Amino acid sequence: MRILVTGGAGYIGSHTVLLLLEEGHEVHVYDNLSNSSPEALRRVAELTGHDARLHVGDLLDTSRLADVLDAARPEAVIHFAGLKAVGESVSKPLLYYRNNVTGTLNLLEAMDAKGIRTLVFSSSATVYGDTVELPISESTALSTTNPYGRTKLHIEYMLDDLAASDPRWAIAKLRYFNPVGSHESGRIGEDPQGIPNNLMPYIAQVAVGIREKVSVFGGDYPTPDGTGVRDYIHVLDLGAGHLAALEYLHDHGGLHAWNLGTGNGSSVLEVIQAFARTSDKEIPYDIVDRRAGDVAASYADPTLAREEIGWKAERGLEQMVEDMWRWQSANPTGYPEEVPELAENEEESSAGPTNPAKKPRDPEADETTKV
Repeated sequence: MRILVTGGAGYIGSHTVLLLLEEGHEVHVYDNLSNSSPEALRRVAELTGHDARLHVGDLLDTSRLADVLDAARPEAVIHFAGLKAVGESVSKPLLYYRNNVTGTLNLLEAMDAKGIRTLVFSSSATVYGDTVELPISESTALSTTNPYGRTKLHIEYMLDDLAASDPRWAIAKLRYFNPVGSHESGRIGEDPQGIPNNLMPYIAQVAVGIREKVSVFGGDYPTPDGTGVRDYIHVLDLGAGHLAALEYLHDHGGLHAWNLGTGNGSSVLEVIQAFARTSDKEIPYDIVDRRAGDVAASYADPTLAREEIGWKAERGLEQMVEDMWRWQSANPTGYPEEVPELAENEEESSAGPTNPAKKPRDPEADETTKV
């Protein structure tokens, strides 16, 4: 199948592209490289022996987007692209609405115009908000607590309305929890490009000596040790969920929402302790004030995904930590800052890459809820 992956050079995107290539799909990536590096896709090619074609461009550039859809002629789209940091969304809500909601609207309109009507959407567990219902199932009421989550919820509503208006659309809304870990080779992983906005990469940077200590946001939550509890899922398990959803849509069509998580919650302190054991490093930390928009606990009921698409998470917290540490140890500062010339399988827009080099801004945060 020919598949376009928006945001495919990013953390989750690059791991999903790797799995798609291993399954023999023809993959095109549309990415503005503002929070990612083409080096990730070059390493994916090394690991798989297959190339994904990179088209540099932005979803806000409708002309470029239309040209890429014409060139790639995808049969389906997996949509990762967007800003994803909860804290940043609180301080810059309009930026998030413009990038996430308007960007997705542009994508849907372009797909519809080209007759491409199969979409796997990267939603988020933040659409459930600070629910008291645990574990969280797909029937849990939707009520988010921050602008990032509201952008995801607005997009879900758009997809609901689109599917109701035109049954030709096949859409999966994947509400996933906290992606962590990396490919077992240590060649690709999460590169926060600055100060990490998520727990696991921050702990990893403390372990290698880049950061002094971990700030734990909140020690007075109604949880066993007072720190936030999250459902951490290995990024490769998450990528496999996208493939399973795509296969289901190909065979059955329709509109679907599935939780992708392990069904188990781990506290911030439990994650710190697991990383300390794996790395054999002391991980200093301070308990600080809660962060705006955070919730006390969030973990999935993944039953529906197992029953309908045959998917379940296979890797536990220890393997997530081991794989993350392997990546961080081999790449302490992430991907190289120097960006080589684009290769034959990479093309930039007429305006050039939006931002091809790493930059010290708030990083793209792929975890859906922050701790």
